[in-house]
Amino acid sequence: MKHRPNILFLFTDDQRHDTIRYLGNGLIHTPNLDRLVKGGSAFTRAYIPGGSCPAVCMPSRAMLHTGRSLFHLEGSGETIPRAHALLGETLRQADYHCYGIGKWHNGTKSYARSFDDGAEIFFGGMDDHWNVPACRFDPTGAYRQRHPIVRQPFQSNKVEQRICDHIVAGKHSSELFSDAAVDFLRSYRREQPFFLYLSYMAPHDPRTMPERFLRMYDPTAIPLPENFLSEHPFDFGRMGVRDELLAAFPRNPDEIRRHIAEYYAMITHLDFEIGRVLDELERTDRIEDTIIILSGDNGLALGQHGLMGKQNCYEHSVHVPLVLSGPGIPEGQRHDDFVYLMDIFPTLCELSGTSIPDSVEGVNLCEVLRGGQGGSSRKGDSGHSSLRRSLFFAYEQFQRSIRDERFKLIEYAVQGKRTTQLFDLDNDPREKENLAGQSAAANTIERLRDELLGWKDAWDDEASPWGREFWRSCRW
Repeated sequence: MKHRPNILFLFTDDQRHDTIRYLGNGLIHTPNLDRLVKGGSAFTRAYIPGGSCPAVCMPSRAMLHTGRSLFHLEGSGETIPRAHALLGETLRQADYHCYGIGKWHNGTKSYARSFDDGAEIFFGGMDDHWNVPACRFDPTGAYRQRHPIVRQPFQSNKVEQRICDHIVAGKHSSELFSDAAVDFLRSYRREQPFFLYLSYMAPHDPRTMPERFLRMYDPTAIPLPENFLSEHPFDFGRMGVRDELLAAFPRNPDEIRRHIAEYYAMITHLDFEIGRVLDELERTDRIEDTIIILSGDNGLALGQHGLMGKQNCYEHSVHVPLVLSGPGIPEGQRHDDFVYLMDIFPTLCELSGTSIPDSVEGVNLCEVLRGGQGGSSRKGDSGHSSLRRSLFFAYEQFQRSIRDERFKLIEYAVQGKRTTQLFDLDNDPREKENLAGQSAAANTIERLRDELLGWKDAWDDEASPWGREFWRSCRW
């Protein structure tokens, strides 16, 4: 059989798209993420389609691991049915050794289907970074331990008593998971290629990190986002969700600067820990034979639009980083095609010589990777992204959105009240000026609403419980 590459998947939690220095954020320090971008291909318009529950990361991760769209999951992705092939499961069947480390938010049975082995496994959405309730790998897949949901709002690093294999006290989650990855790489002796899935809990709150990384950022020197607001101008459907309670109302500029400084510090610490894993790949002479993927499950507001969380369709919450490097992937390229995280599954299948399961709906990105020239992707005759002309977003039963090359339309239906927003992303990338009330925008709104209806039908939105409620109350 032809030599197949190893795969290292670095997946972060709540990392926004604009948090890599080499991709334009001069305020943050990310030397190791920068080296991945320099040595690989970055998709600068990678997105999630939104979410069907407040824990947006759960459906996001289900879409990643199944390659399926938002309303073609089972529920919100808390479990994955047998009919939906999983990425790890597919690679296992192709004789990859699949090893899972860190956060898994889609049920114990789907984890057991995905991996042959693993270490420091965290089943859940969030927890104390310094006291991770980690599970040891269970070959039976039983994982009978149960962890309580953290109550809102999270105000300290104290965690409730729980039954688990072990609680790792005093070691930050990013270090804990990276240690496990380094140990795996150092001891791996098999001939078969590996799929190492390394899923971090950072930079999700509670935002804590070693002090030396926090000292790198002075909150008083952090500029407020251009689209900072003291409060969101209307009810978007989840005003009281846990994420929004992490800062006081109305939003205080000094408090927002502190949150951003802590967020950046967590990412810089995460970058340091990722660097240790990359260094071990080099030390063991595997770097040239390993495809590396870096991405995140969703973005975060942190004061933009008066919000703190990700329960919305604004760019800061649905736009995520996506970088690929390694054999068969051009260096130093940036692609501006519209992509979703669910496209990673079929792309990795082709890069590894593995058949793409019939249940996968994502788009294979290999043609873009191979066809990109001069650091930008090809365009279709229309001037639109060659993969998709537009992108669809949704949040529970409250919001539906569409963006094309220039405009984004967001429709809200909250407690019987309709609200429409239209943004010109070419001239207003921070989504500050709502054009929906201007007569000149009427034709654009009508056109985008028609496209939105097409996405609704293609993704079976109205067949979902969230879609039924939204579309019943939001007709035009």
